[in-house]
Amino acid sequence: MMNDQGRVSPGTAAPAEERSCSCLNIWLFLIFALAIKAALLTICLGGFQGLLIPVGMKASGDCLCSVVPFWPSSEQPTALQQQFSEWKCDSAVPRGTDRGWTCCPKGWRRFQRSCYFLSFDKMNCTESEQNCTGMGSQLVVINSKEEQVFLSQQIEQLSLNRENFYIGLFEYKTGQWQWVDKTPYNVTAAFWRKGKPSEGFDESCTVMHVPEKSLKNWNDVRPDLLYHRICEAAAVTL
Repeated sequence: MMNDQGRVSPGTAAPAEERSCSCLNIWLFLIFALAIKAALLTICLGGFQGLLIPVGMKASGDCLCSVVPFWPSSEQPTALQQQFSEWKCDSAVPRGTDRGWTCCPKGWRRFQRSCYFLSFDKMNCTESEQNCTGMGSQLVVINSKEEQVFLSQQIEQLSLNRENFYIGLFEYKTGQWQWVDKTPYNVTAAFWRKGKPSEGFDESCTVMHVPEKSLKNWNDVRPDLLYHRICEAAAVTL
Protein backbone atom coordinates (compact mmCIF):
# COMPACT_ATOMS: atom_id res chain seq x y z
CA MET A 1 0.00 0.00 0.00
CA MET A 2 1.29 3.44 -0.94
CA ASN A 3 1.01 6.36 1.52
CA ASP A 4 0.50 9.94 0.50
CA GLN A 5 4.21 10.40 -0.14
CA GLY A 6 4.33 7.47 -2.55
CA ARG A 7 6.29 5.21 -0.18
CA VAL A 8 5.56 1.63 0.75
CA SER A 9 3.90 1.44 4.14
CA PRO A 10 5.58 -0.72 6.85
CA GLY A 11 4.44 -4.34 6.72
CA THR A 12 3.41 -4.14 3.12
CA ALA A 13 4.40 -7.20 1.01
CA ALA A 14 7.50 -6.87 -1.20
CA PRO A 15 6.93 -6.23 -4.87
CA ALA A 16 6.28 -9.25 -7.07
CA GLU A 17 9.63 -8.81 -8.82
CA GLU A 18 11.52 -9.35 -5.55
CA ARG A 19 9.49 -12.45 -4.66
CA SER A 20 10.19 -13.95 -8.09
CA CYS A 21 13.91 -13.32 -7.70
CA SER A 22 13.92 -15.05 -4.30
CA CYS A 23 12.12 -18.12 -5.68
CA LEU A 24 14.51 -18.24 -8.63
CA ASN A 25 17.50 -18.31 -6.28
CA ILE A 26 16.01 -21.26 -4.40
CA TRP A 27 15.47 -23.20 -7.63
CA LEU A 28 19.00 -22.45 -8.80
CA PHE A 29 20.35 -23.72 -5.48
CA LEU A 30 18.32 -26.94 -5.74
CA ILE A 31 19.45 -27.55 -9.31
CA PHE A 32 23.08 -26.97 -8.32
CA ALA A 33 22.75 -29.37 -5.36
CA LEU A 34 21.26 -32.07 -7.59
CA ALA A 35 24.05 -31.60 -10.12
CA ILE A 36 26.67 -32.07 -7.40
CA LYS A 37 24.93 -35.22 -6.19
CA ALA A 38 24.79 -36.63 -9.71
CA ALA A 39 28.48 -35.91 -10.19
CA LEU A 40 29.34 -37.81 -7.01
CA LEU A 41 27.27 -40.77 -8.13
CA THR A 42 29.17 -40.96 -11.39
CA ILE A 43 32.64 -40.58 -9.87
CA CYS A 44 32.54 -44.31 -9.20
CA LEU A 45 31.63 -46.39 -12.19
CA GLY A 46 29.35 -44.21 -14.20
CA GLY A 47 27.65 -46.64 -16.57
CA PHE A 48 27.95 -49.63 -14.21
CA GLN A 49 25.17 -52.21 -14.49
CA GLY A 50 23.43 -50.70 -11.51
CA LEU A 51 23.63 -47.56 -9.43
CA LEU A 52 26.78 -47.21 -7.34
CA ILE A 53 27.24 -44.78 -4.48
CA PRO A 54 30.82 -43.85 -3.56
CA VAL A 55 31.55 -44.40 0.13
CA GLY A 56 35.29 -43.71 0.05
CA MET A 57 38.07 -42.49 -2.19
CA LYS A 58 41.81 -43.04 -1.75
CA ALA A 59 44.57 -40.73 -2.87
CA SER A 60 45.66 -43.38 -5.38
CA GLY A 61 42.34 -43.05 -7.17
CA ASP A 62 40.93 -46.28 -5.76
CA CYS A 63 37.25 -46.04 -4.94
CA LEU A 64 35.03 -48.07 -2.61
CA CYS A 65 31.47 -48.15 -3.93
CA SER A 66 28.18 -49.51 -2.65
CA VAL A 67 25.80 -50.97 -5.17
CA VAL A 68 22.12 -50.09 -5.14
CA PRO A 69 20.50 -53.14 -6.77
CA PHE A 70 18.84 -51.33 -9.67
CA TRP A 71 19.46 -52.98 -13.01
CA PRO A 72 18.38 -51.71 -16.42
CA SER A 73 15.86 -54.08 -17.98
CA SER A 74 18.08 -54.46 -21.03
CA GLU A 75 21.10 -55.63 -19.02
CA GLN A 76 21.43 -58.46 -16.53
CA PRO A 77 23.95 -58.40 -13.66
CA THR A 78 26.46 -61.22 -13.49
CA ALA A 79 26.22 -63.80 -10.71
CA LEU A 80 29.18 -62.12 -9.00
CA GLN A 81 27.50 -58.70 -9.13
CA GLN A 82 24.34 -60.15 -7.60
CA GLN A 83 26.26 -61.52 -4.61
CA PHE A 84 28.11 -58.40 -3.46
CA SER A 85 27.03 -54.87 -2.58
CA GLU A 86 30.44 -53.25 -2.09
CA TRP A 87 33.18 -53.04 -4.71
CA LYS A 88 36.74 -51.74 -4.71
CA CYS A 89 37.57 -50.01 -7.97
CA ASP A 90 40.62 -48.35 -9.41
CA SER A 91 41.00 -46.11 -12.39
CA ALA A 92 43.67 -48.09 -14.22
CA VAL A 93 42.39 -48.64 -17.74
CA PRO A 94 42.78 -52.31 -18.77
CA ARG A 95 44.79 -52.81 -21.92
CA GLY A 96 42.62 -53.19 -24.98
CA THR A 97 39.56 -51.42 -23.60
CA ASP A 98 38.41 -47.85 -23.41
CA ARG A 99 36.69 -48.29 -20.08
CA GLY A 100 38.13 -46.42 -17.13
CA TRP A 101 37.41 -48.51 -14.00
CA THR A 102 38.36 -52.03 -12.95
CA CYS A 103 36.45 -53.44 -9.98
CA CYS A 104 36.45 -56.40 -7.59
CA PRO A 105 34.18 -57.18 -4.64
CA LYS A 106 35.38 -55.65 -1.39
CA GLY A 107 37.86 -58.01 0.29
CA TRP A 108 38.92 -59.68 -2.96
CA ARG A 109 42.36 -59.18 -4.52
CA ARG A 110 42.81 -58.08 -8.11
CA PHE A 111 45.52 -59.18 -10.55
CA GLN A 112 45.27 -58.08 -14.16
CA ARG A 113 41.66 -58.78 -15.16
CA SER A 114 40.74 -61.25 -12.42
CA CYS A 115 39.51 -61.01 -8.83
CA TYR A 116 40.60 -63.55 -6.21
CA PHE A 117 39.09 -64.58 -2.89
CA LEU A 118 41.37 -66.35 -0.38
CA SER A 119 39.23 -68.03 2.24
CA PHE A 120 39.64 -67.97 6.00
CA ASP A 121 37.63 -71.15 6.59
CA LYS A 122 38.25 -74.70 5.40
CA MET A 123 36.15 -77.06 3.30
CA ASN A 124 36.68 -80.28 1.41
CA CYS A 125 37.33 -80.23 -2.32
CA THR A 126 33.71 -80.54 -3.50
CA GLU A 127 32.45 -78.00 -0.97
CA SER A 128 35.20 -75.58 -1.99
CA GLU A 129 34.12 -75.80 -5.62
CA GLN A 130 30.47 -75.32 -4.70
CA ASN A 131 31.27 -72.36 -2.45
CA CYS A 132 33.10 -70.54 -5.23
CA THR A 133 30.31 -71.27 -7.69
CA GLY A 134 27.76 -69.96 -5.21
CA MET A 135 29.59 -66.62 -5.15
CA GLY A 136 29.50 -66.33 -8.92
CA SER A 137 33.11 -67.47 -9.33
CA GLN A 138 35.11 -70.71 -9.61
CA LEU A 139 38.12 -72.35 -8.05
CA VAL A 140 41.10 -70.53 -9.49
CA VAL A 141 42.48 -71.51 -12.88
CA ILE A 142 46.18 -70.61 -13.10
CA ASN A 143 47.20 -69.70 -16.63
CA SER A 144 50.67 -68.20 -16.26
CA LYS A 145 53.81 -68.00 -14.18
CA GLU A 146 52.91 -64.39 -13.29
CA GLU A 147 49.58 -65.51 -11.86
CA GLN A 148 51.27 -68.31 -9.90
CA VAL A 149 53.77 -65.84 -8.45
CA PHE A 150 51.03 -63.38 -7.52
CA LEU A 151 48.93 -65.98 -5.70
CA SER A 152 51.93 -67.46 -3.86
CA GLN A 153 52.86 -63.98 -2.65
CA GLN A 154 49.32 -63.20 -1.56
CA ILE A 155 49.15 -66.37 0.54
CA GLU A 156 52.54 -65.69 2.13
CA GLN A 157 51.35 -62.23 3.19
CA LEU A 158 48.40 -63.60 5.15
CA SER A 159 48.78 -63.35 8.90
CA LEU A 160 47.10 -66.68 9.65
CA ASN A 161 48.86 -69.99 9.26
CA ARG A 162 47.08 -71.12 6.12
CA GLU A 163 49.12 -73.77 4.37
CA ASN A 164 47.00 -75.40 1.69
CA PHE A 165 44.57 -73.78 -0.76
CA TYR A 166 42.40 -75.70 -3.18
CA ILE A 167 42.70 -74.63 -6.83
CA GLY A 168 40.54 -75.66 -9.78
CA LEU A 169 42.64 -78.54 -11.15
CA PHE A 170 41.20 -82.06 -10.96
CA GLU A 171 42.17 -85.57 -12.04
CA TYR A 172 38.98 -86.67 -13.81
CA LYS A 173 40.64 -89.86 -15.08
CA THR A 174 43.77 -91.61 -13.87
CA GLY A 175 46.70 -89.52 -14.99
CA GLN A 176 44.47 -87.00 -16.83
CA TRP A 177 44.16 -83.56 -15.26
CA GLN A 178 41.67 -80.89 -16.23
CA TRP A 179 40.87 -77.36 -15.12
CA VAL A 180 37.40 -76.64 -13.74
CA ASP A 181 36.56 -74.32 -16.66
CA LYS A 182 37.81 -76.85 -19.24
CA THR A 183 40.92 -74.78 -20.00
CA PRO A 184 43.39 -77.21 -21.63
CA TYR A 185 45.87 -78.57 -19.10
CA ASN A 186 49.45 -77.83 -20.14
CA VAL A 187 51.98 -79.91 -18.23
CA THR A 188 54.79 -77.55 -19.26
CA ALA A 189 52.97 -74.67 -17.54
CA ALA A 190 52.18 -76.60 -14.35
CA PHE A 191 53.79 -75.95 -10.97
CA TRP A 192 53.90 -79.33 -9.25
CA ARG A 193 56.17 -80.07 -6.32
CA LYS A 194 58.94 -82.55 -6.98
CA GLY A 195 57.52 -86.04 -7.37
CA LYS A 196 53.99 -84.78 -7.88
CA PRO A 197 51.36 -85.57 -8.91
CA SER A 198 51.29 -88.96 -7.28
CA GLU A 199 49.99 -92.04 -9.00
CA GLY A 200 46.93 -93.56 -7.43
CA PHE A 201 45.94 -93.00 -3.79
CA ASP A 202 42.72 -91.24 -4.93
CA GLU A 203 44.45 -87.86 -4.78
CA SER A 204 42.29 -86.20 -7.42
CA CYS A 205 42.28 -82.59 -6.18
CA THR A 206 45.03 -79.98 -6.18
CA VAL A 207 46.22 -77.48 -3.59
CA MET A 208 48.88 -74.82 -3.44
CA HIS A 209 51.15 -75.99 -0.63
CA VAL A 210 52.47 -72.70 0.72
CA PRO A 211 55.24 -73.99 3.02
CA GLU A 212 56.98 -75.06 -0.17
CA LYS A 213 59.30 -72.12 -0.81
CA SER A 214 59.78 -73.00 -4.44
CA LEU A 215 57.43 -71.57 -7.04
CA LYS A 216 56.49 -75.17 -7.76
CA ASN A 217 54.09 -75.70 -4.87
CA TRP A 218 51.16 -77.68 -6.27
CA ASN A 219 50.29 -80.85 -4.42
CA ASP A 220 47.67 -83.49 -5.26
CA VAL A 221 45.46 -84.42 -2.30
CA ARG A 222 42.45 -86.52 -1.39
CA PRO A 223 39.13 -84.71 -1.99
CA ASP A 224 37.86 -85.30 1.55
CA LEU A 225 40.57 -83.23 3.23
CA LEU A 226 39.65 -79.81 4.63
CA TYR A 227 41.69 -76.93 3.26
CA HIS A 228 41.32 -73.27 2.35
CA ARG A 229 40.43 -72.27 -1.20
CA ILE A 230 41.08 -69.61 -3.82
CA CYS A 231 38.09 -68.46 -5.85
CA GLU A 232 38.50 -66.50 -9.09
CA ALA A 233 36.13 -64.34 -11.13
CA ALA A 234 36.57 -61.90 -13.97
CA ALA A 235 36.99 -58.31 -12.81
CA VAL A 236 34.22 -55.89 -13.78
CA THR A 237 35.49 -53.25 -16.19
CA LEU A 238 33.53 -50.07 -16.77
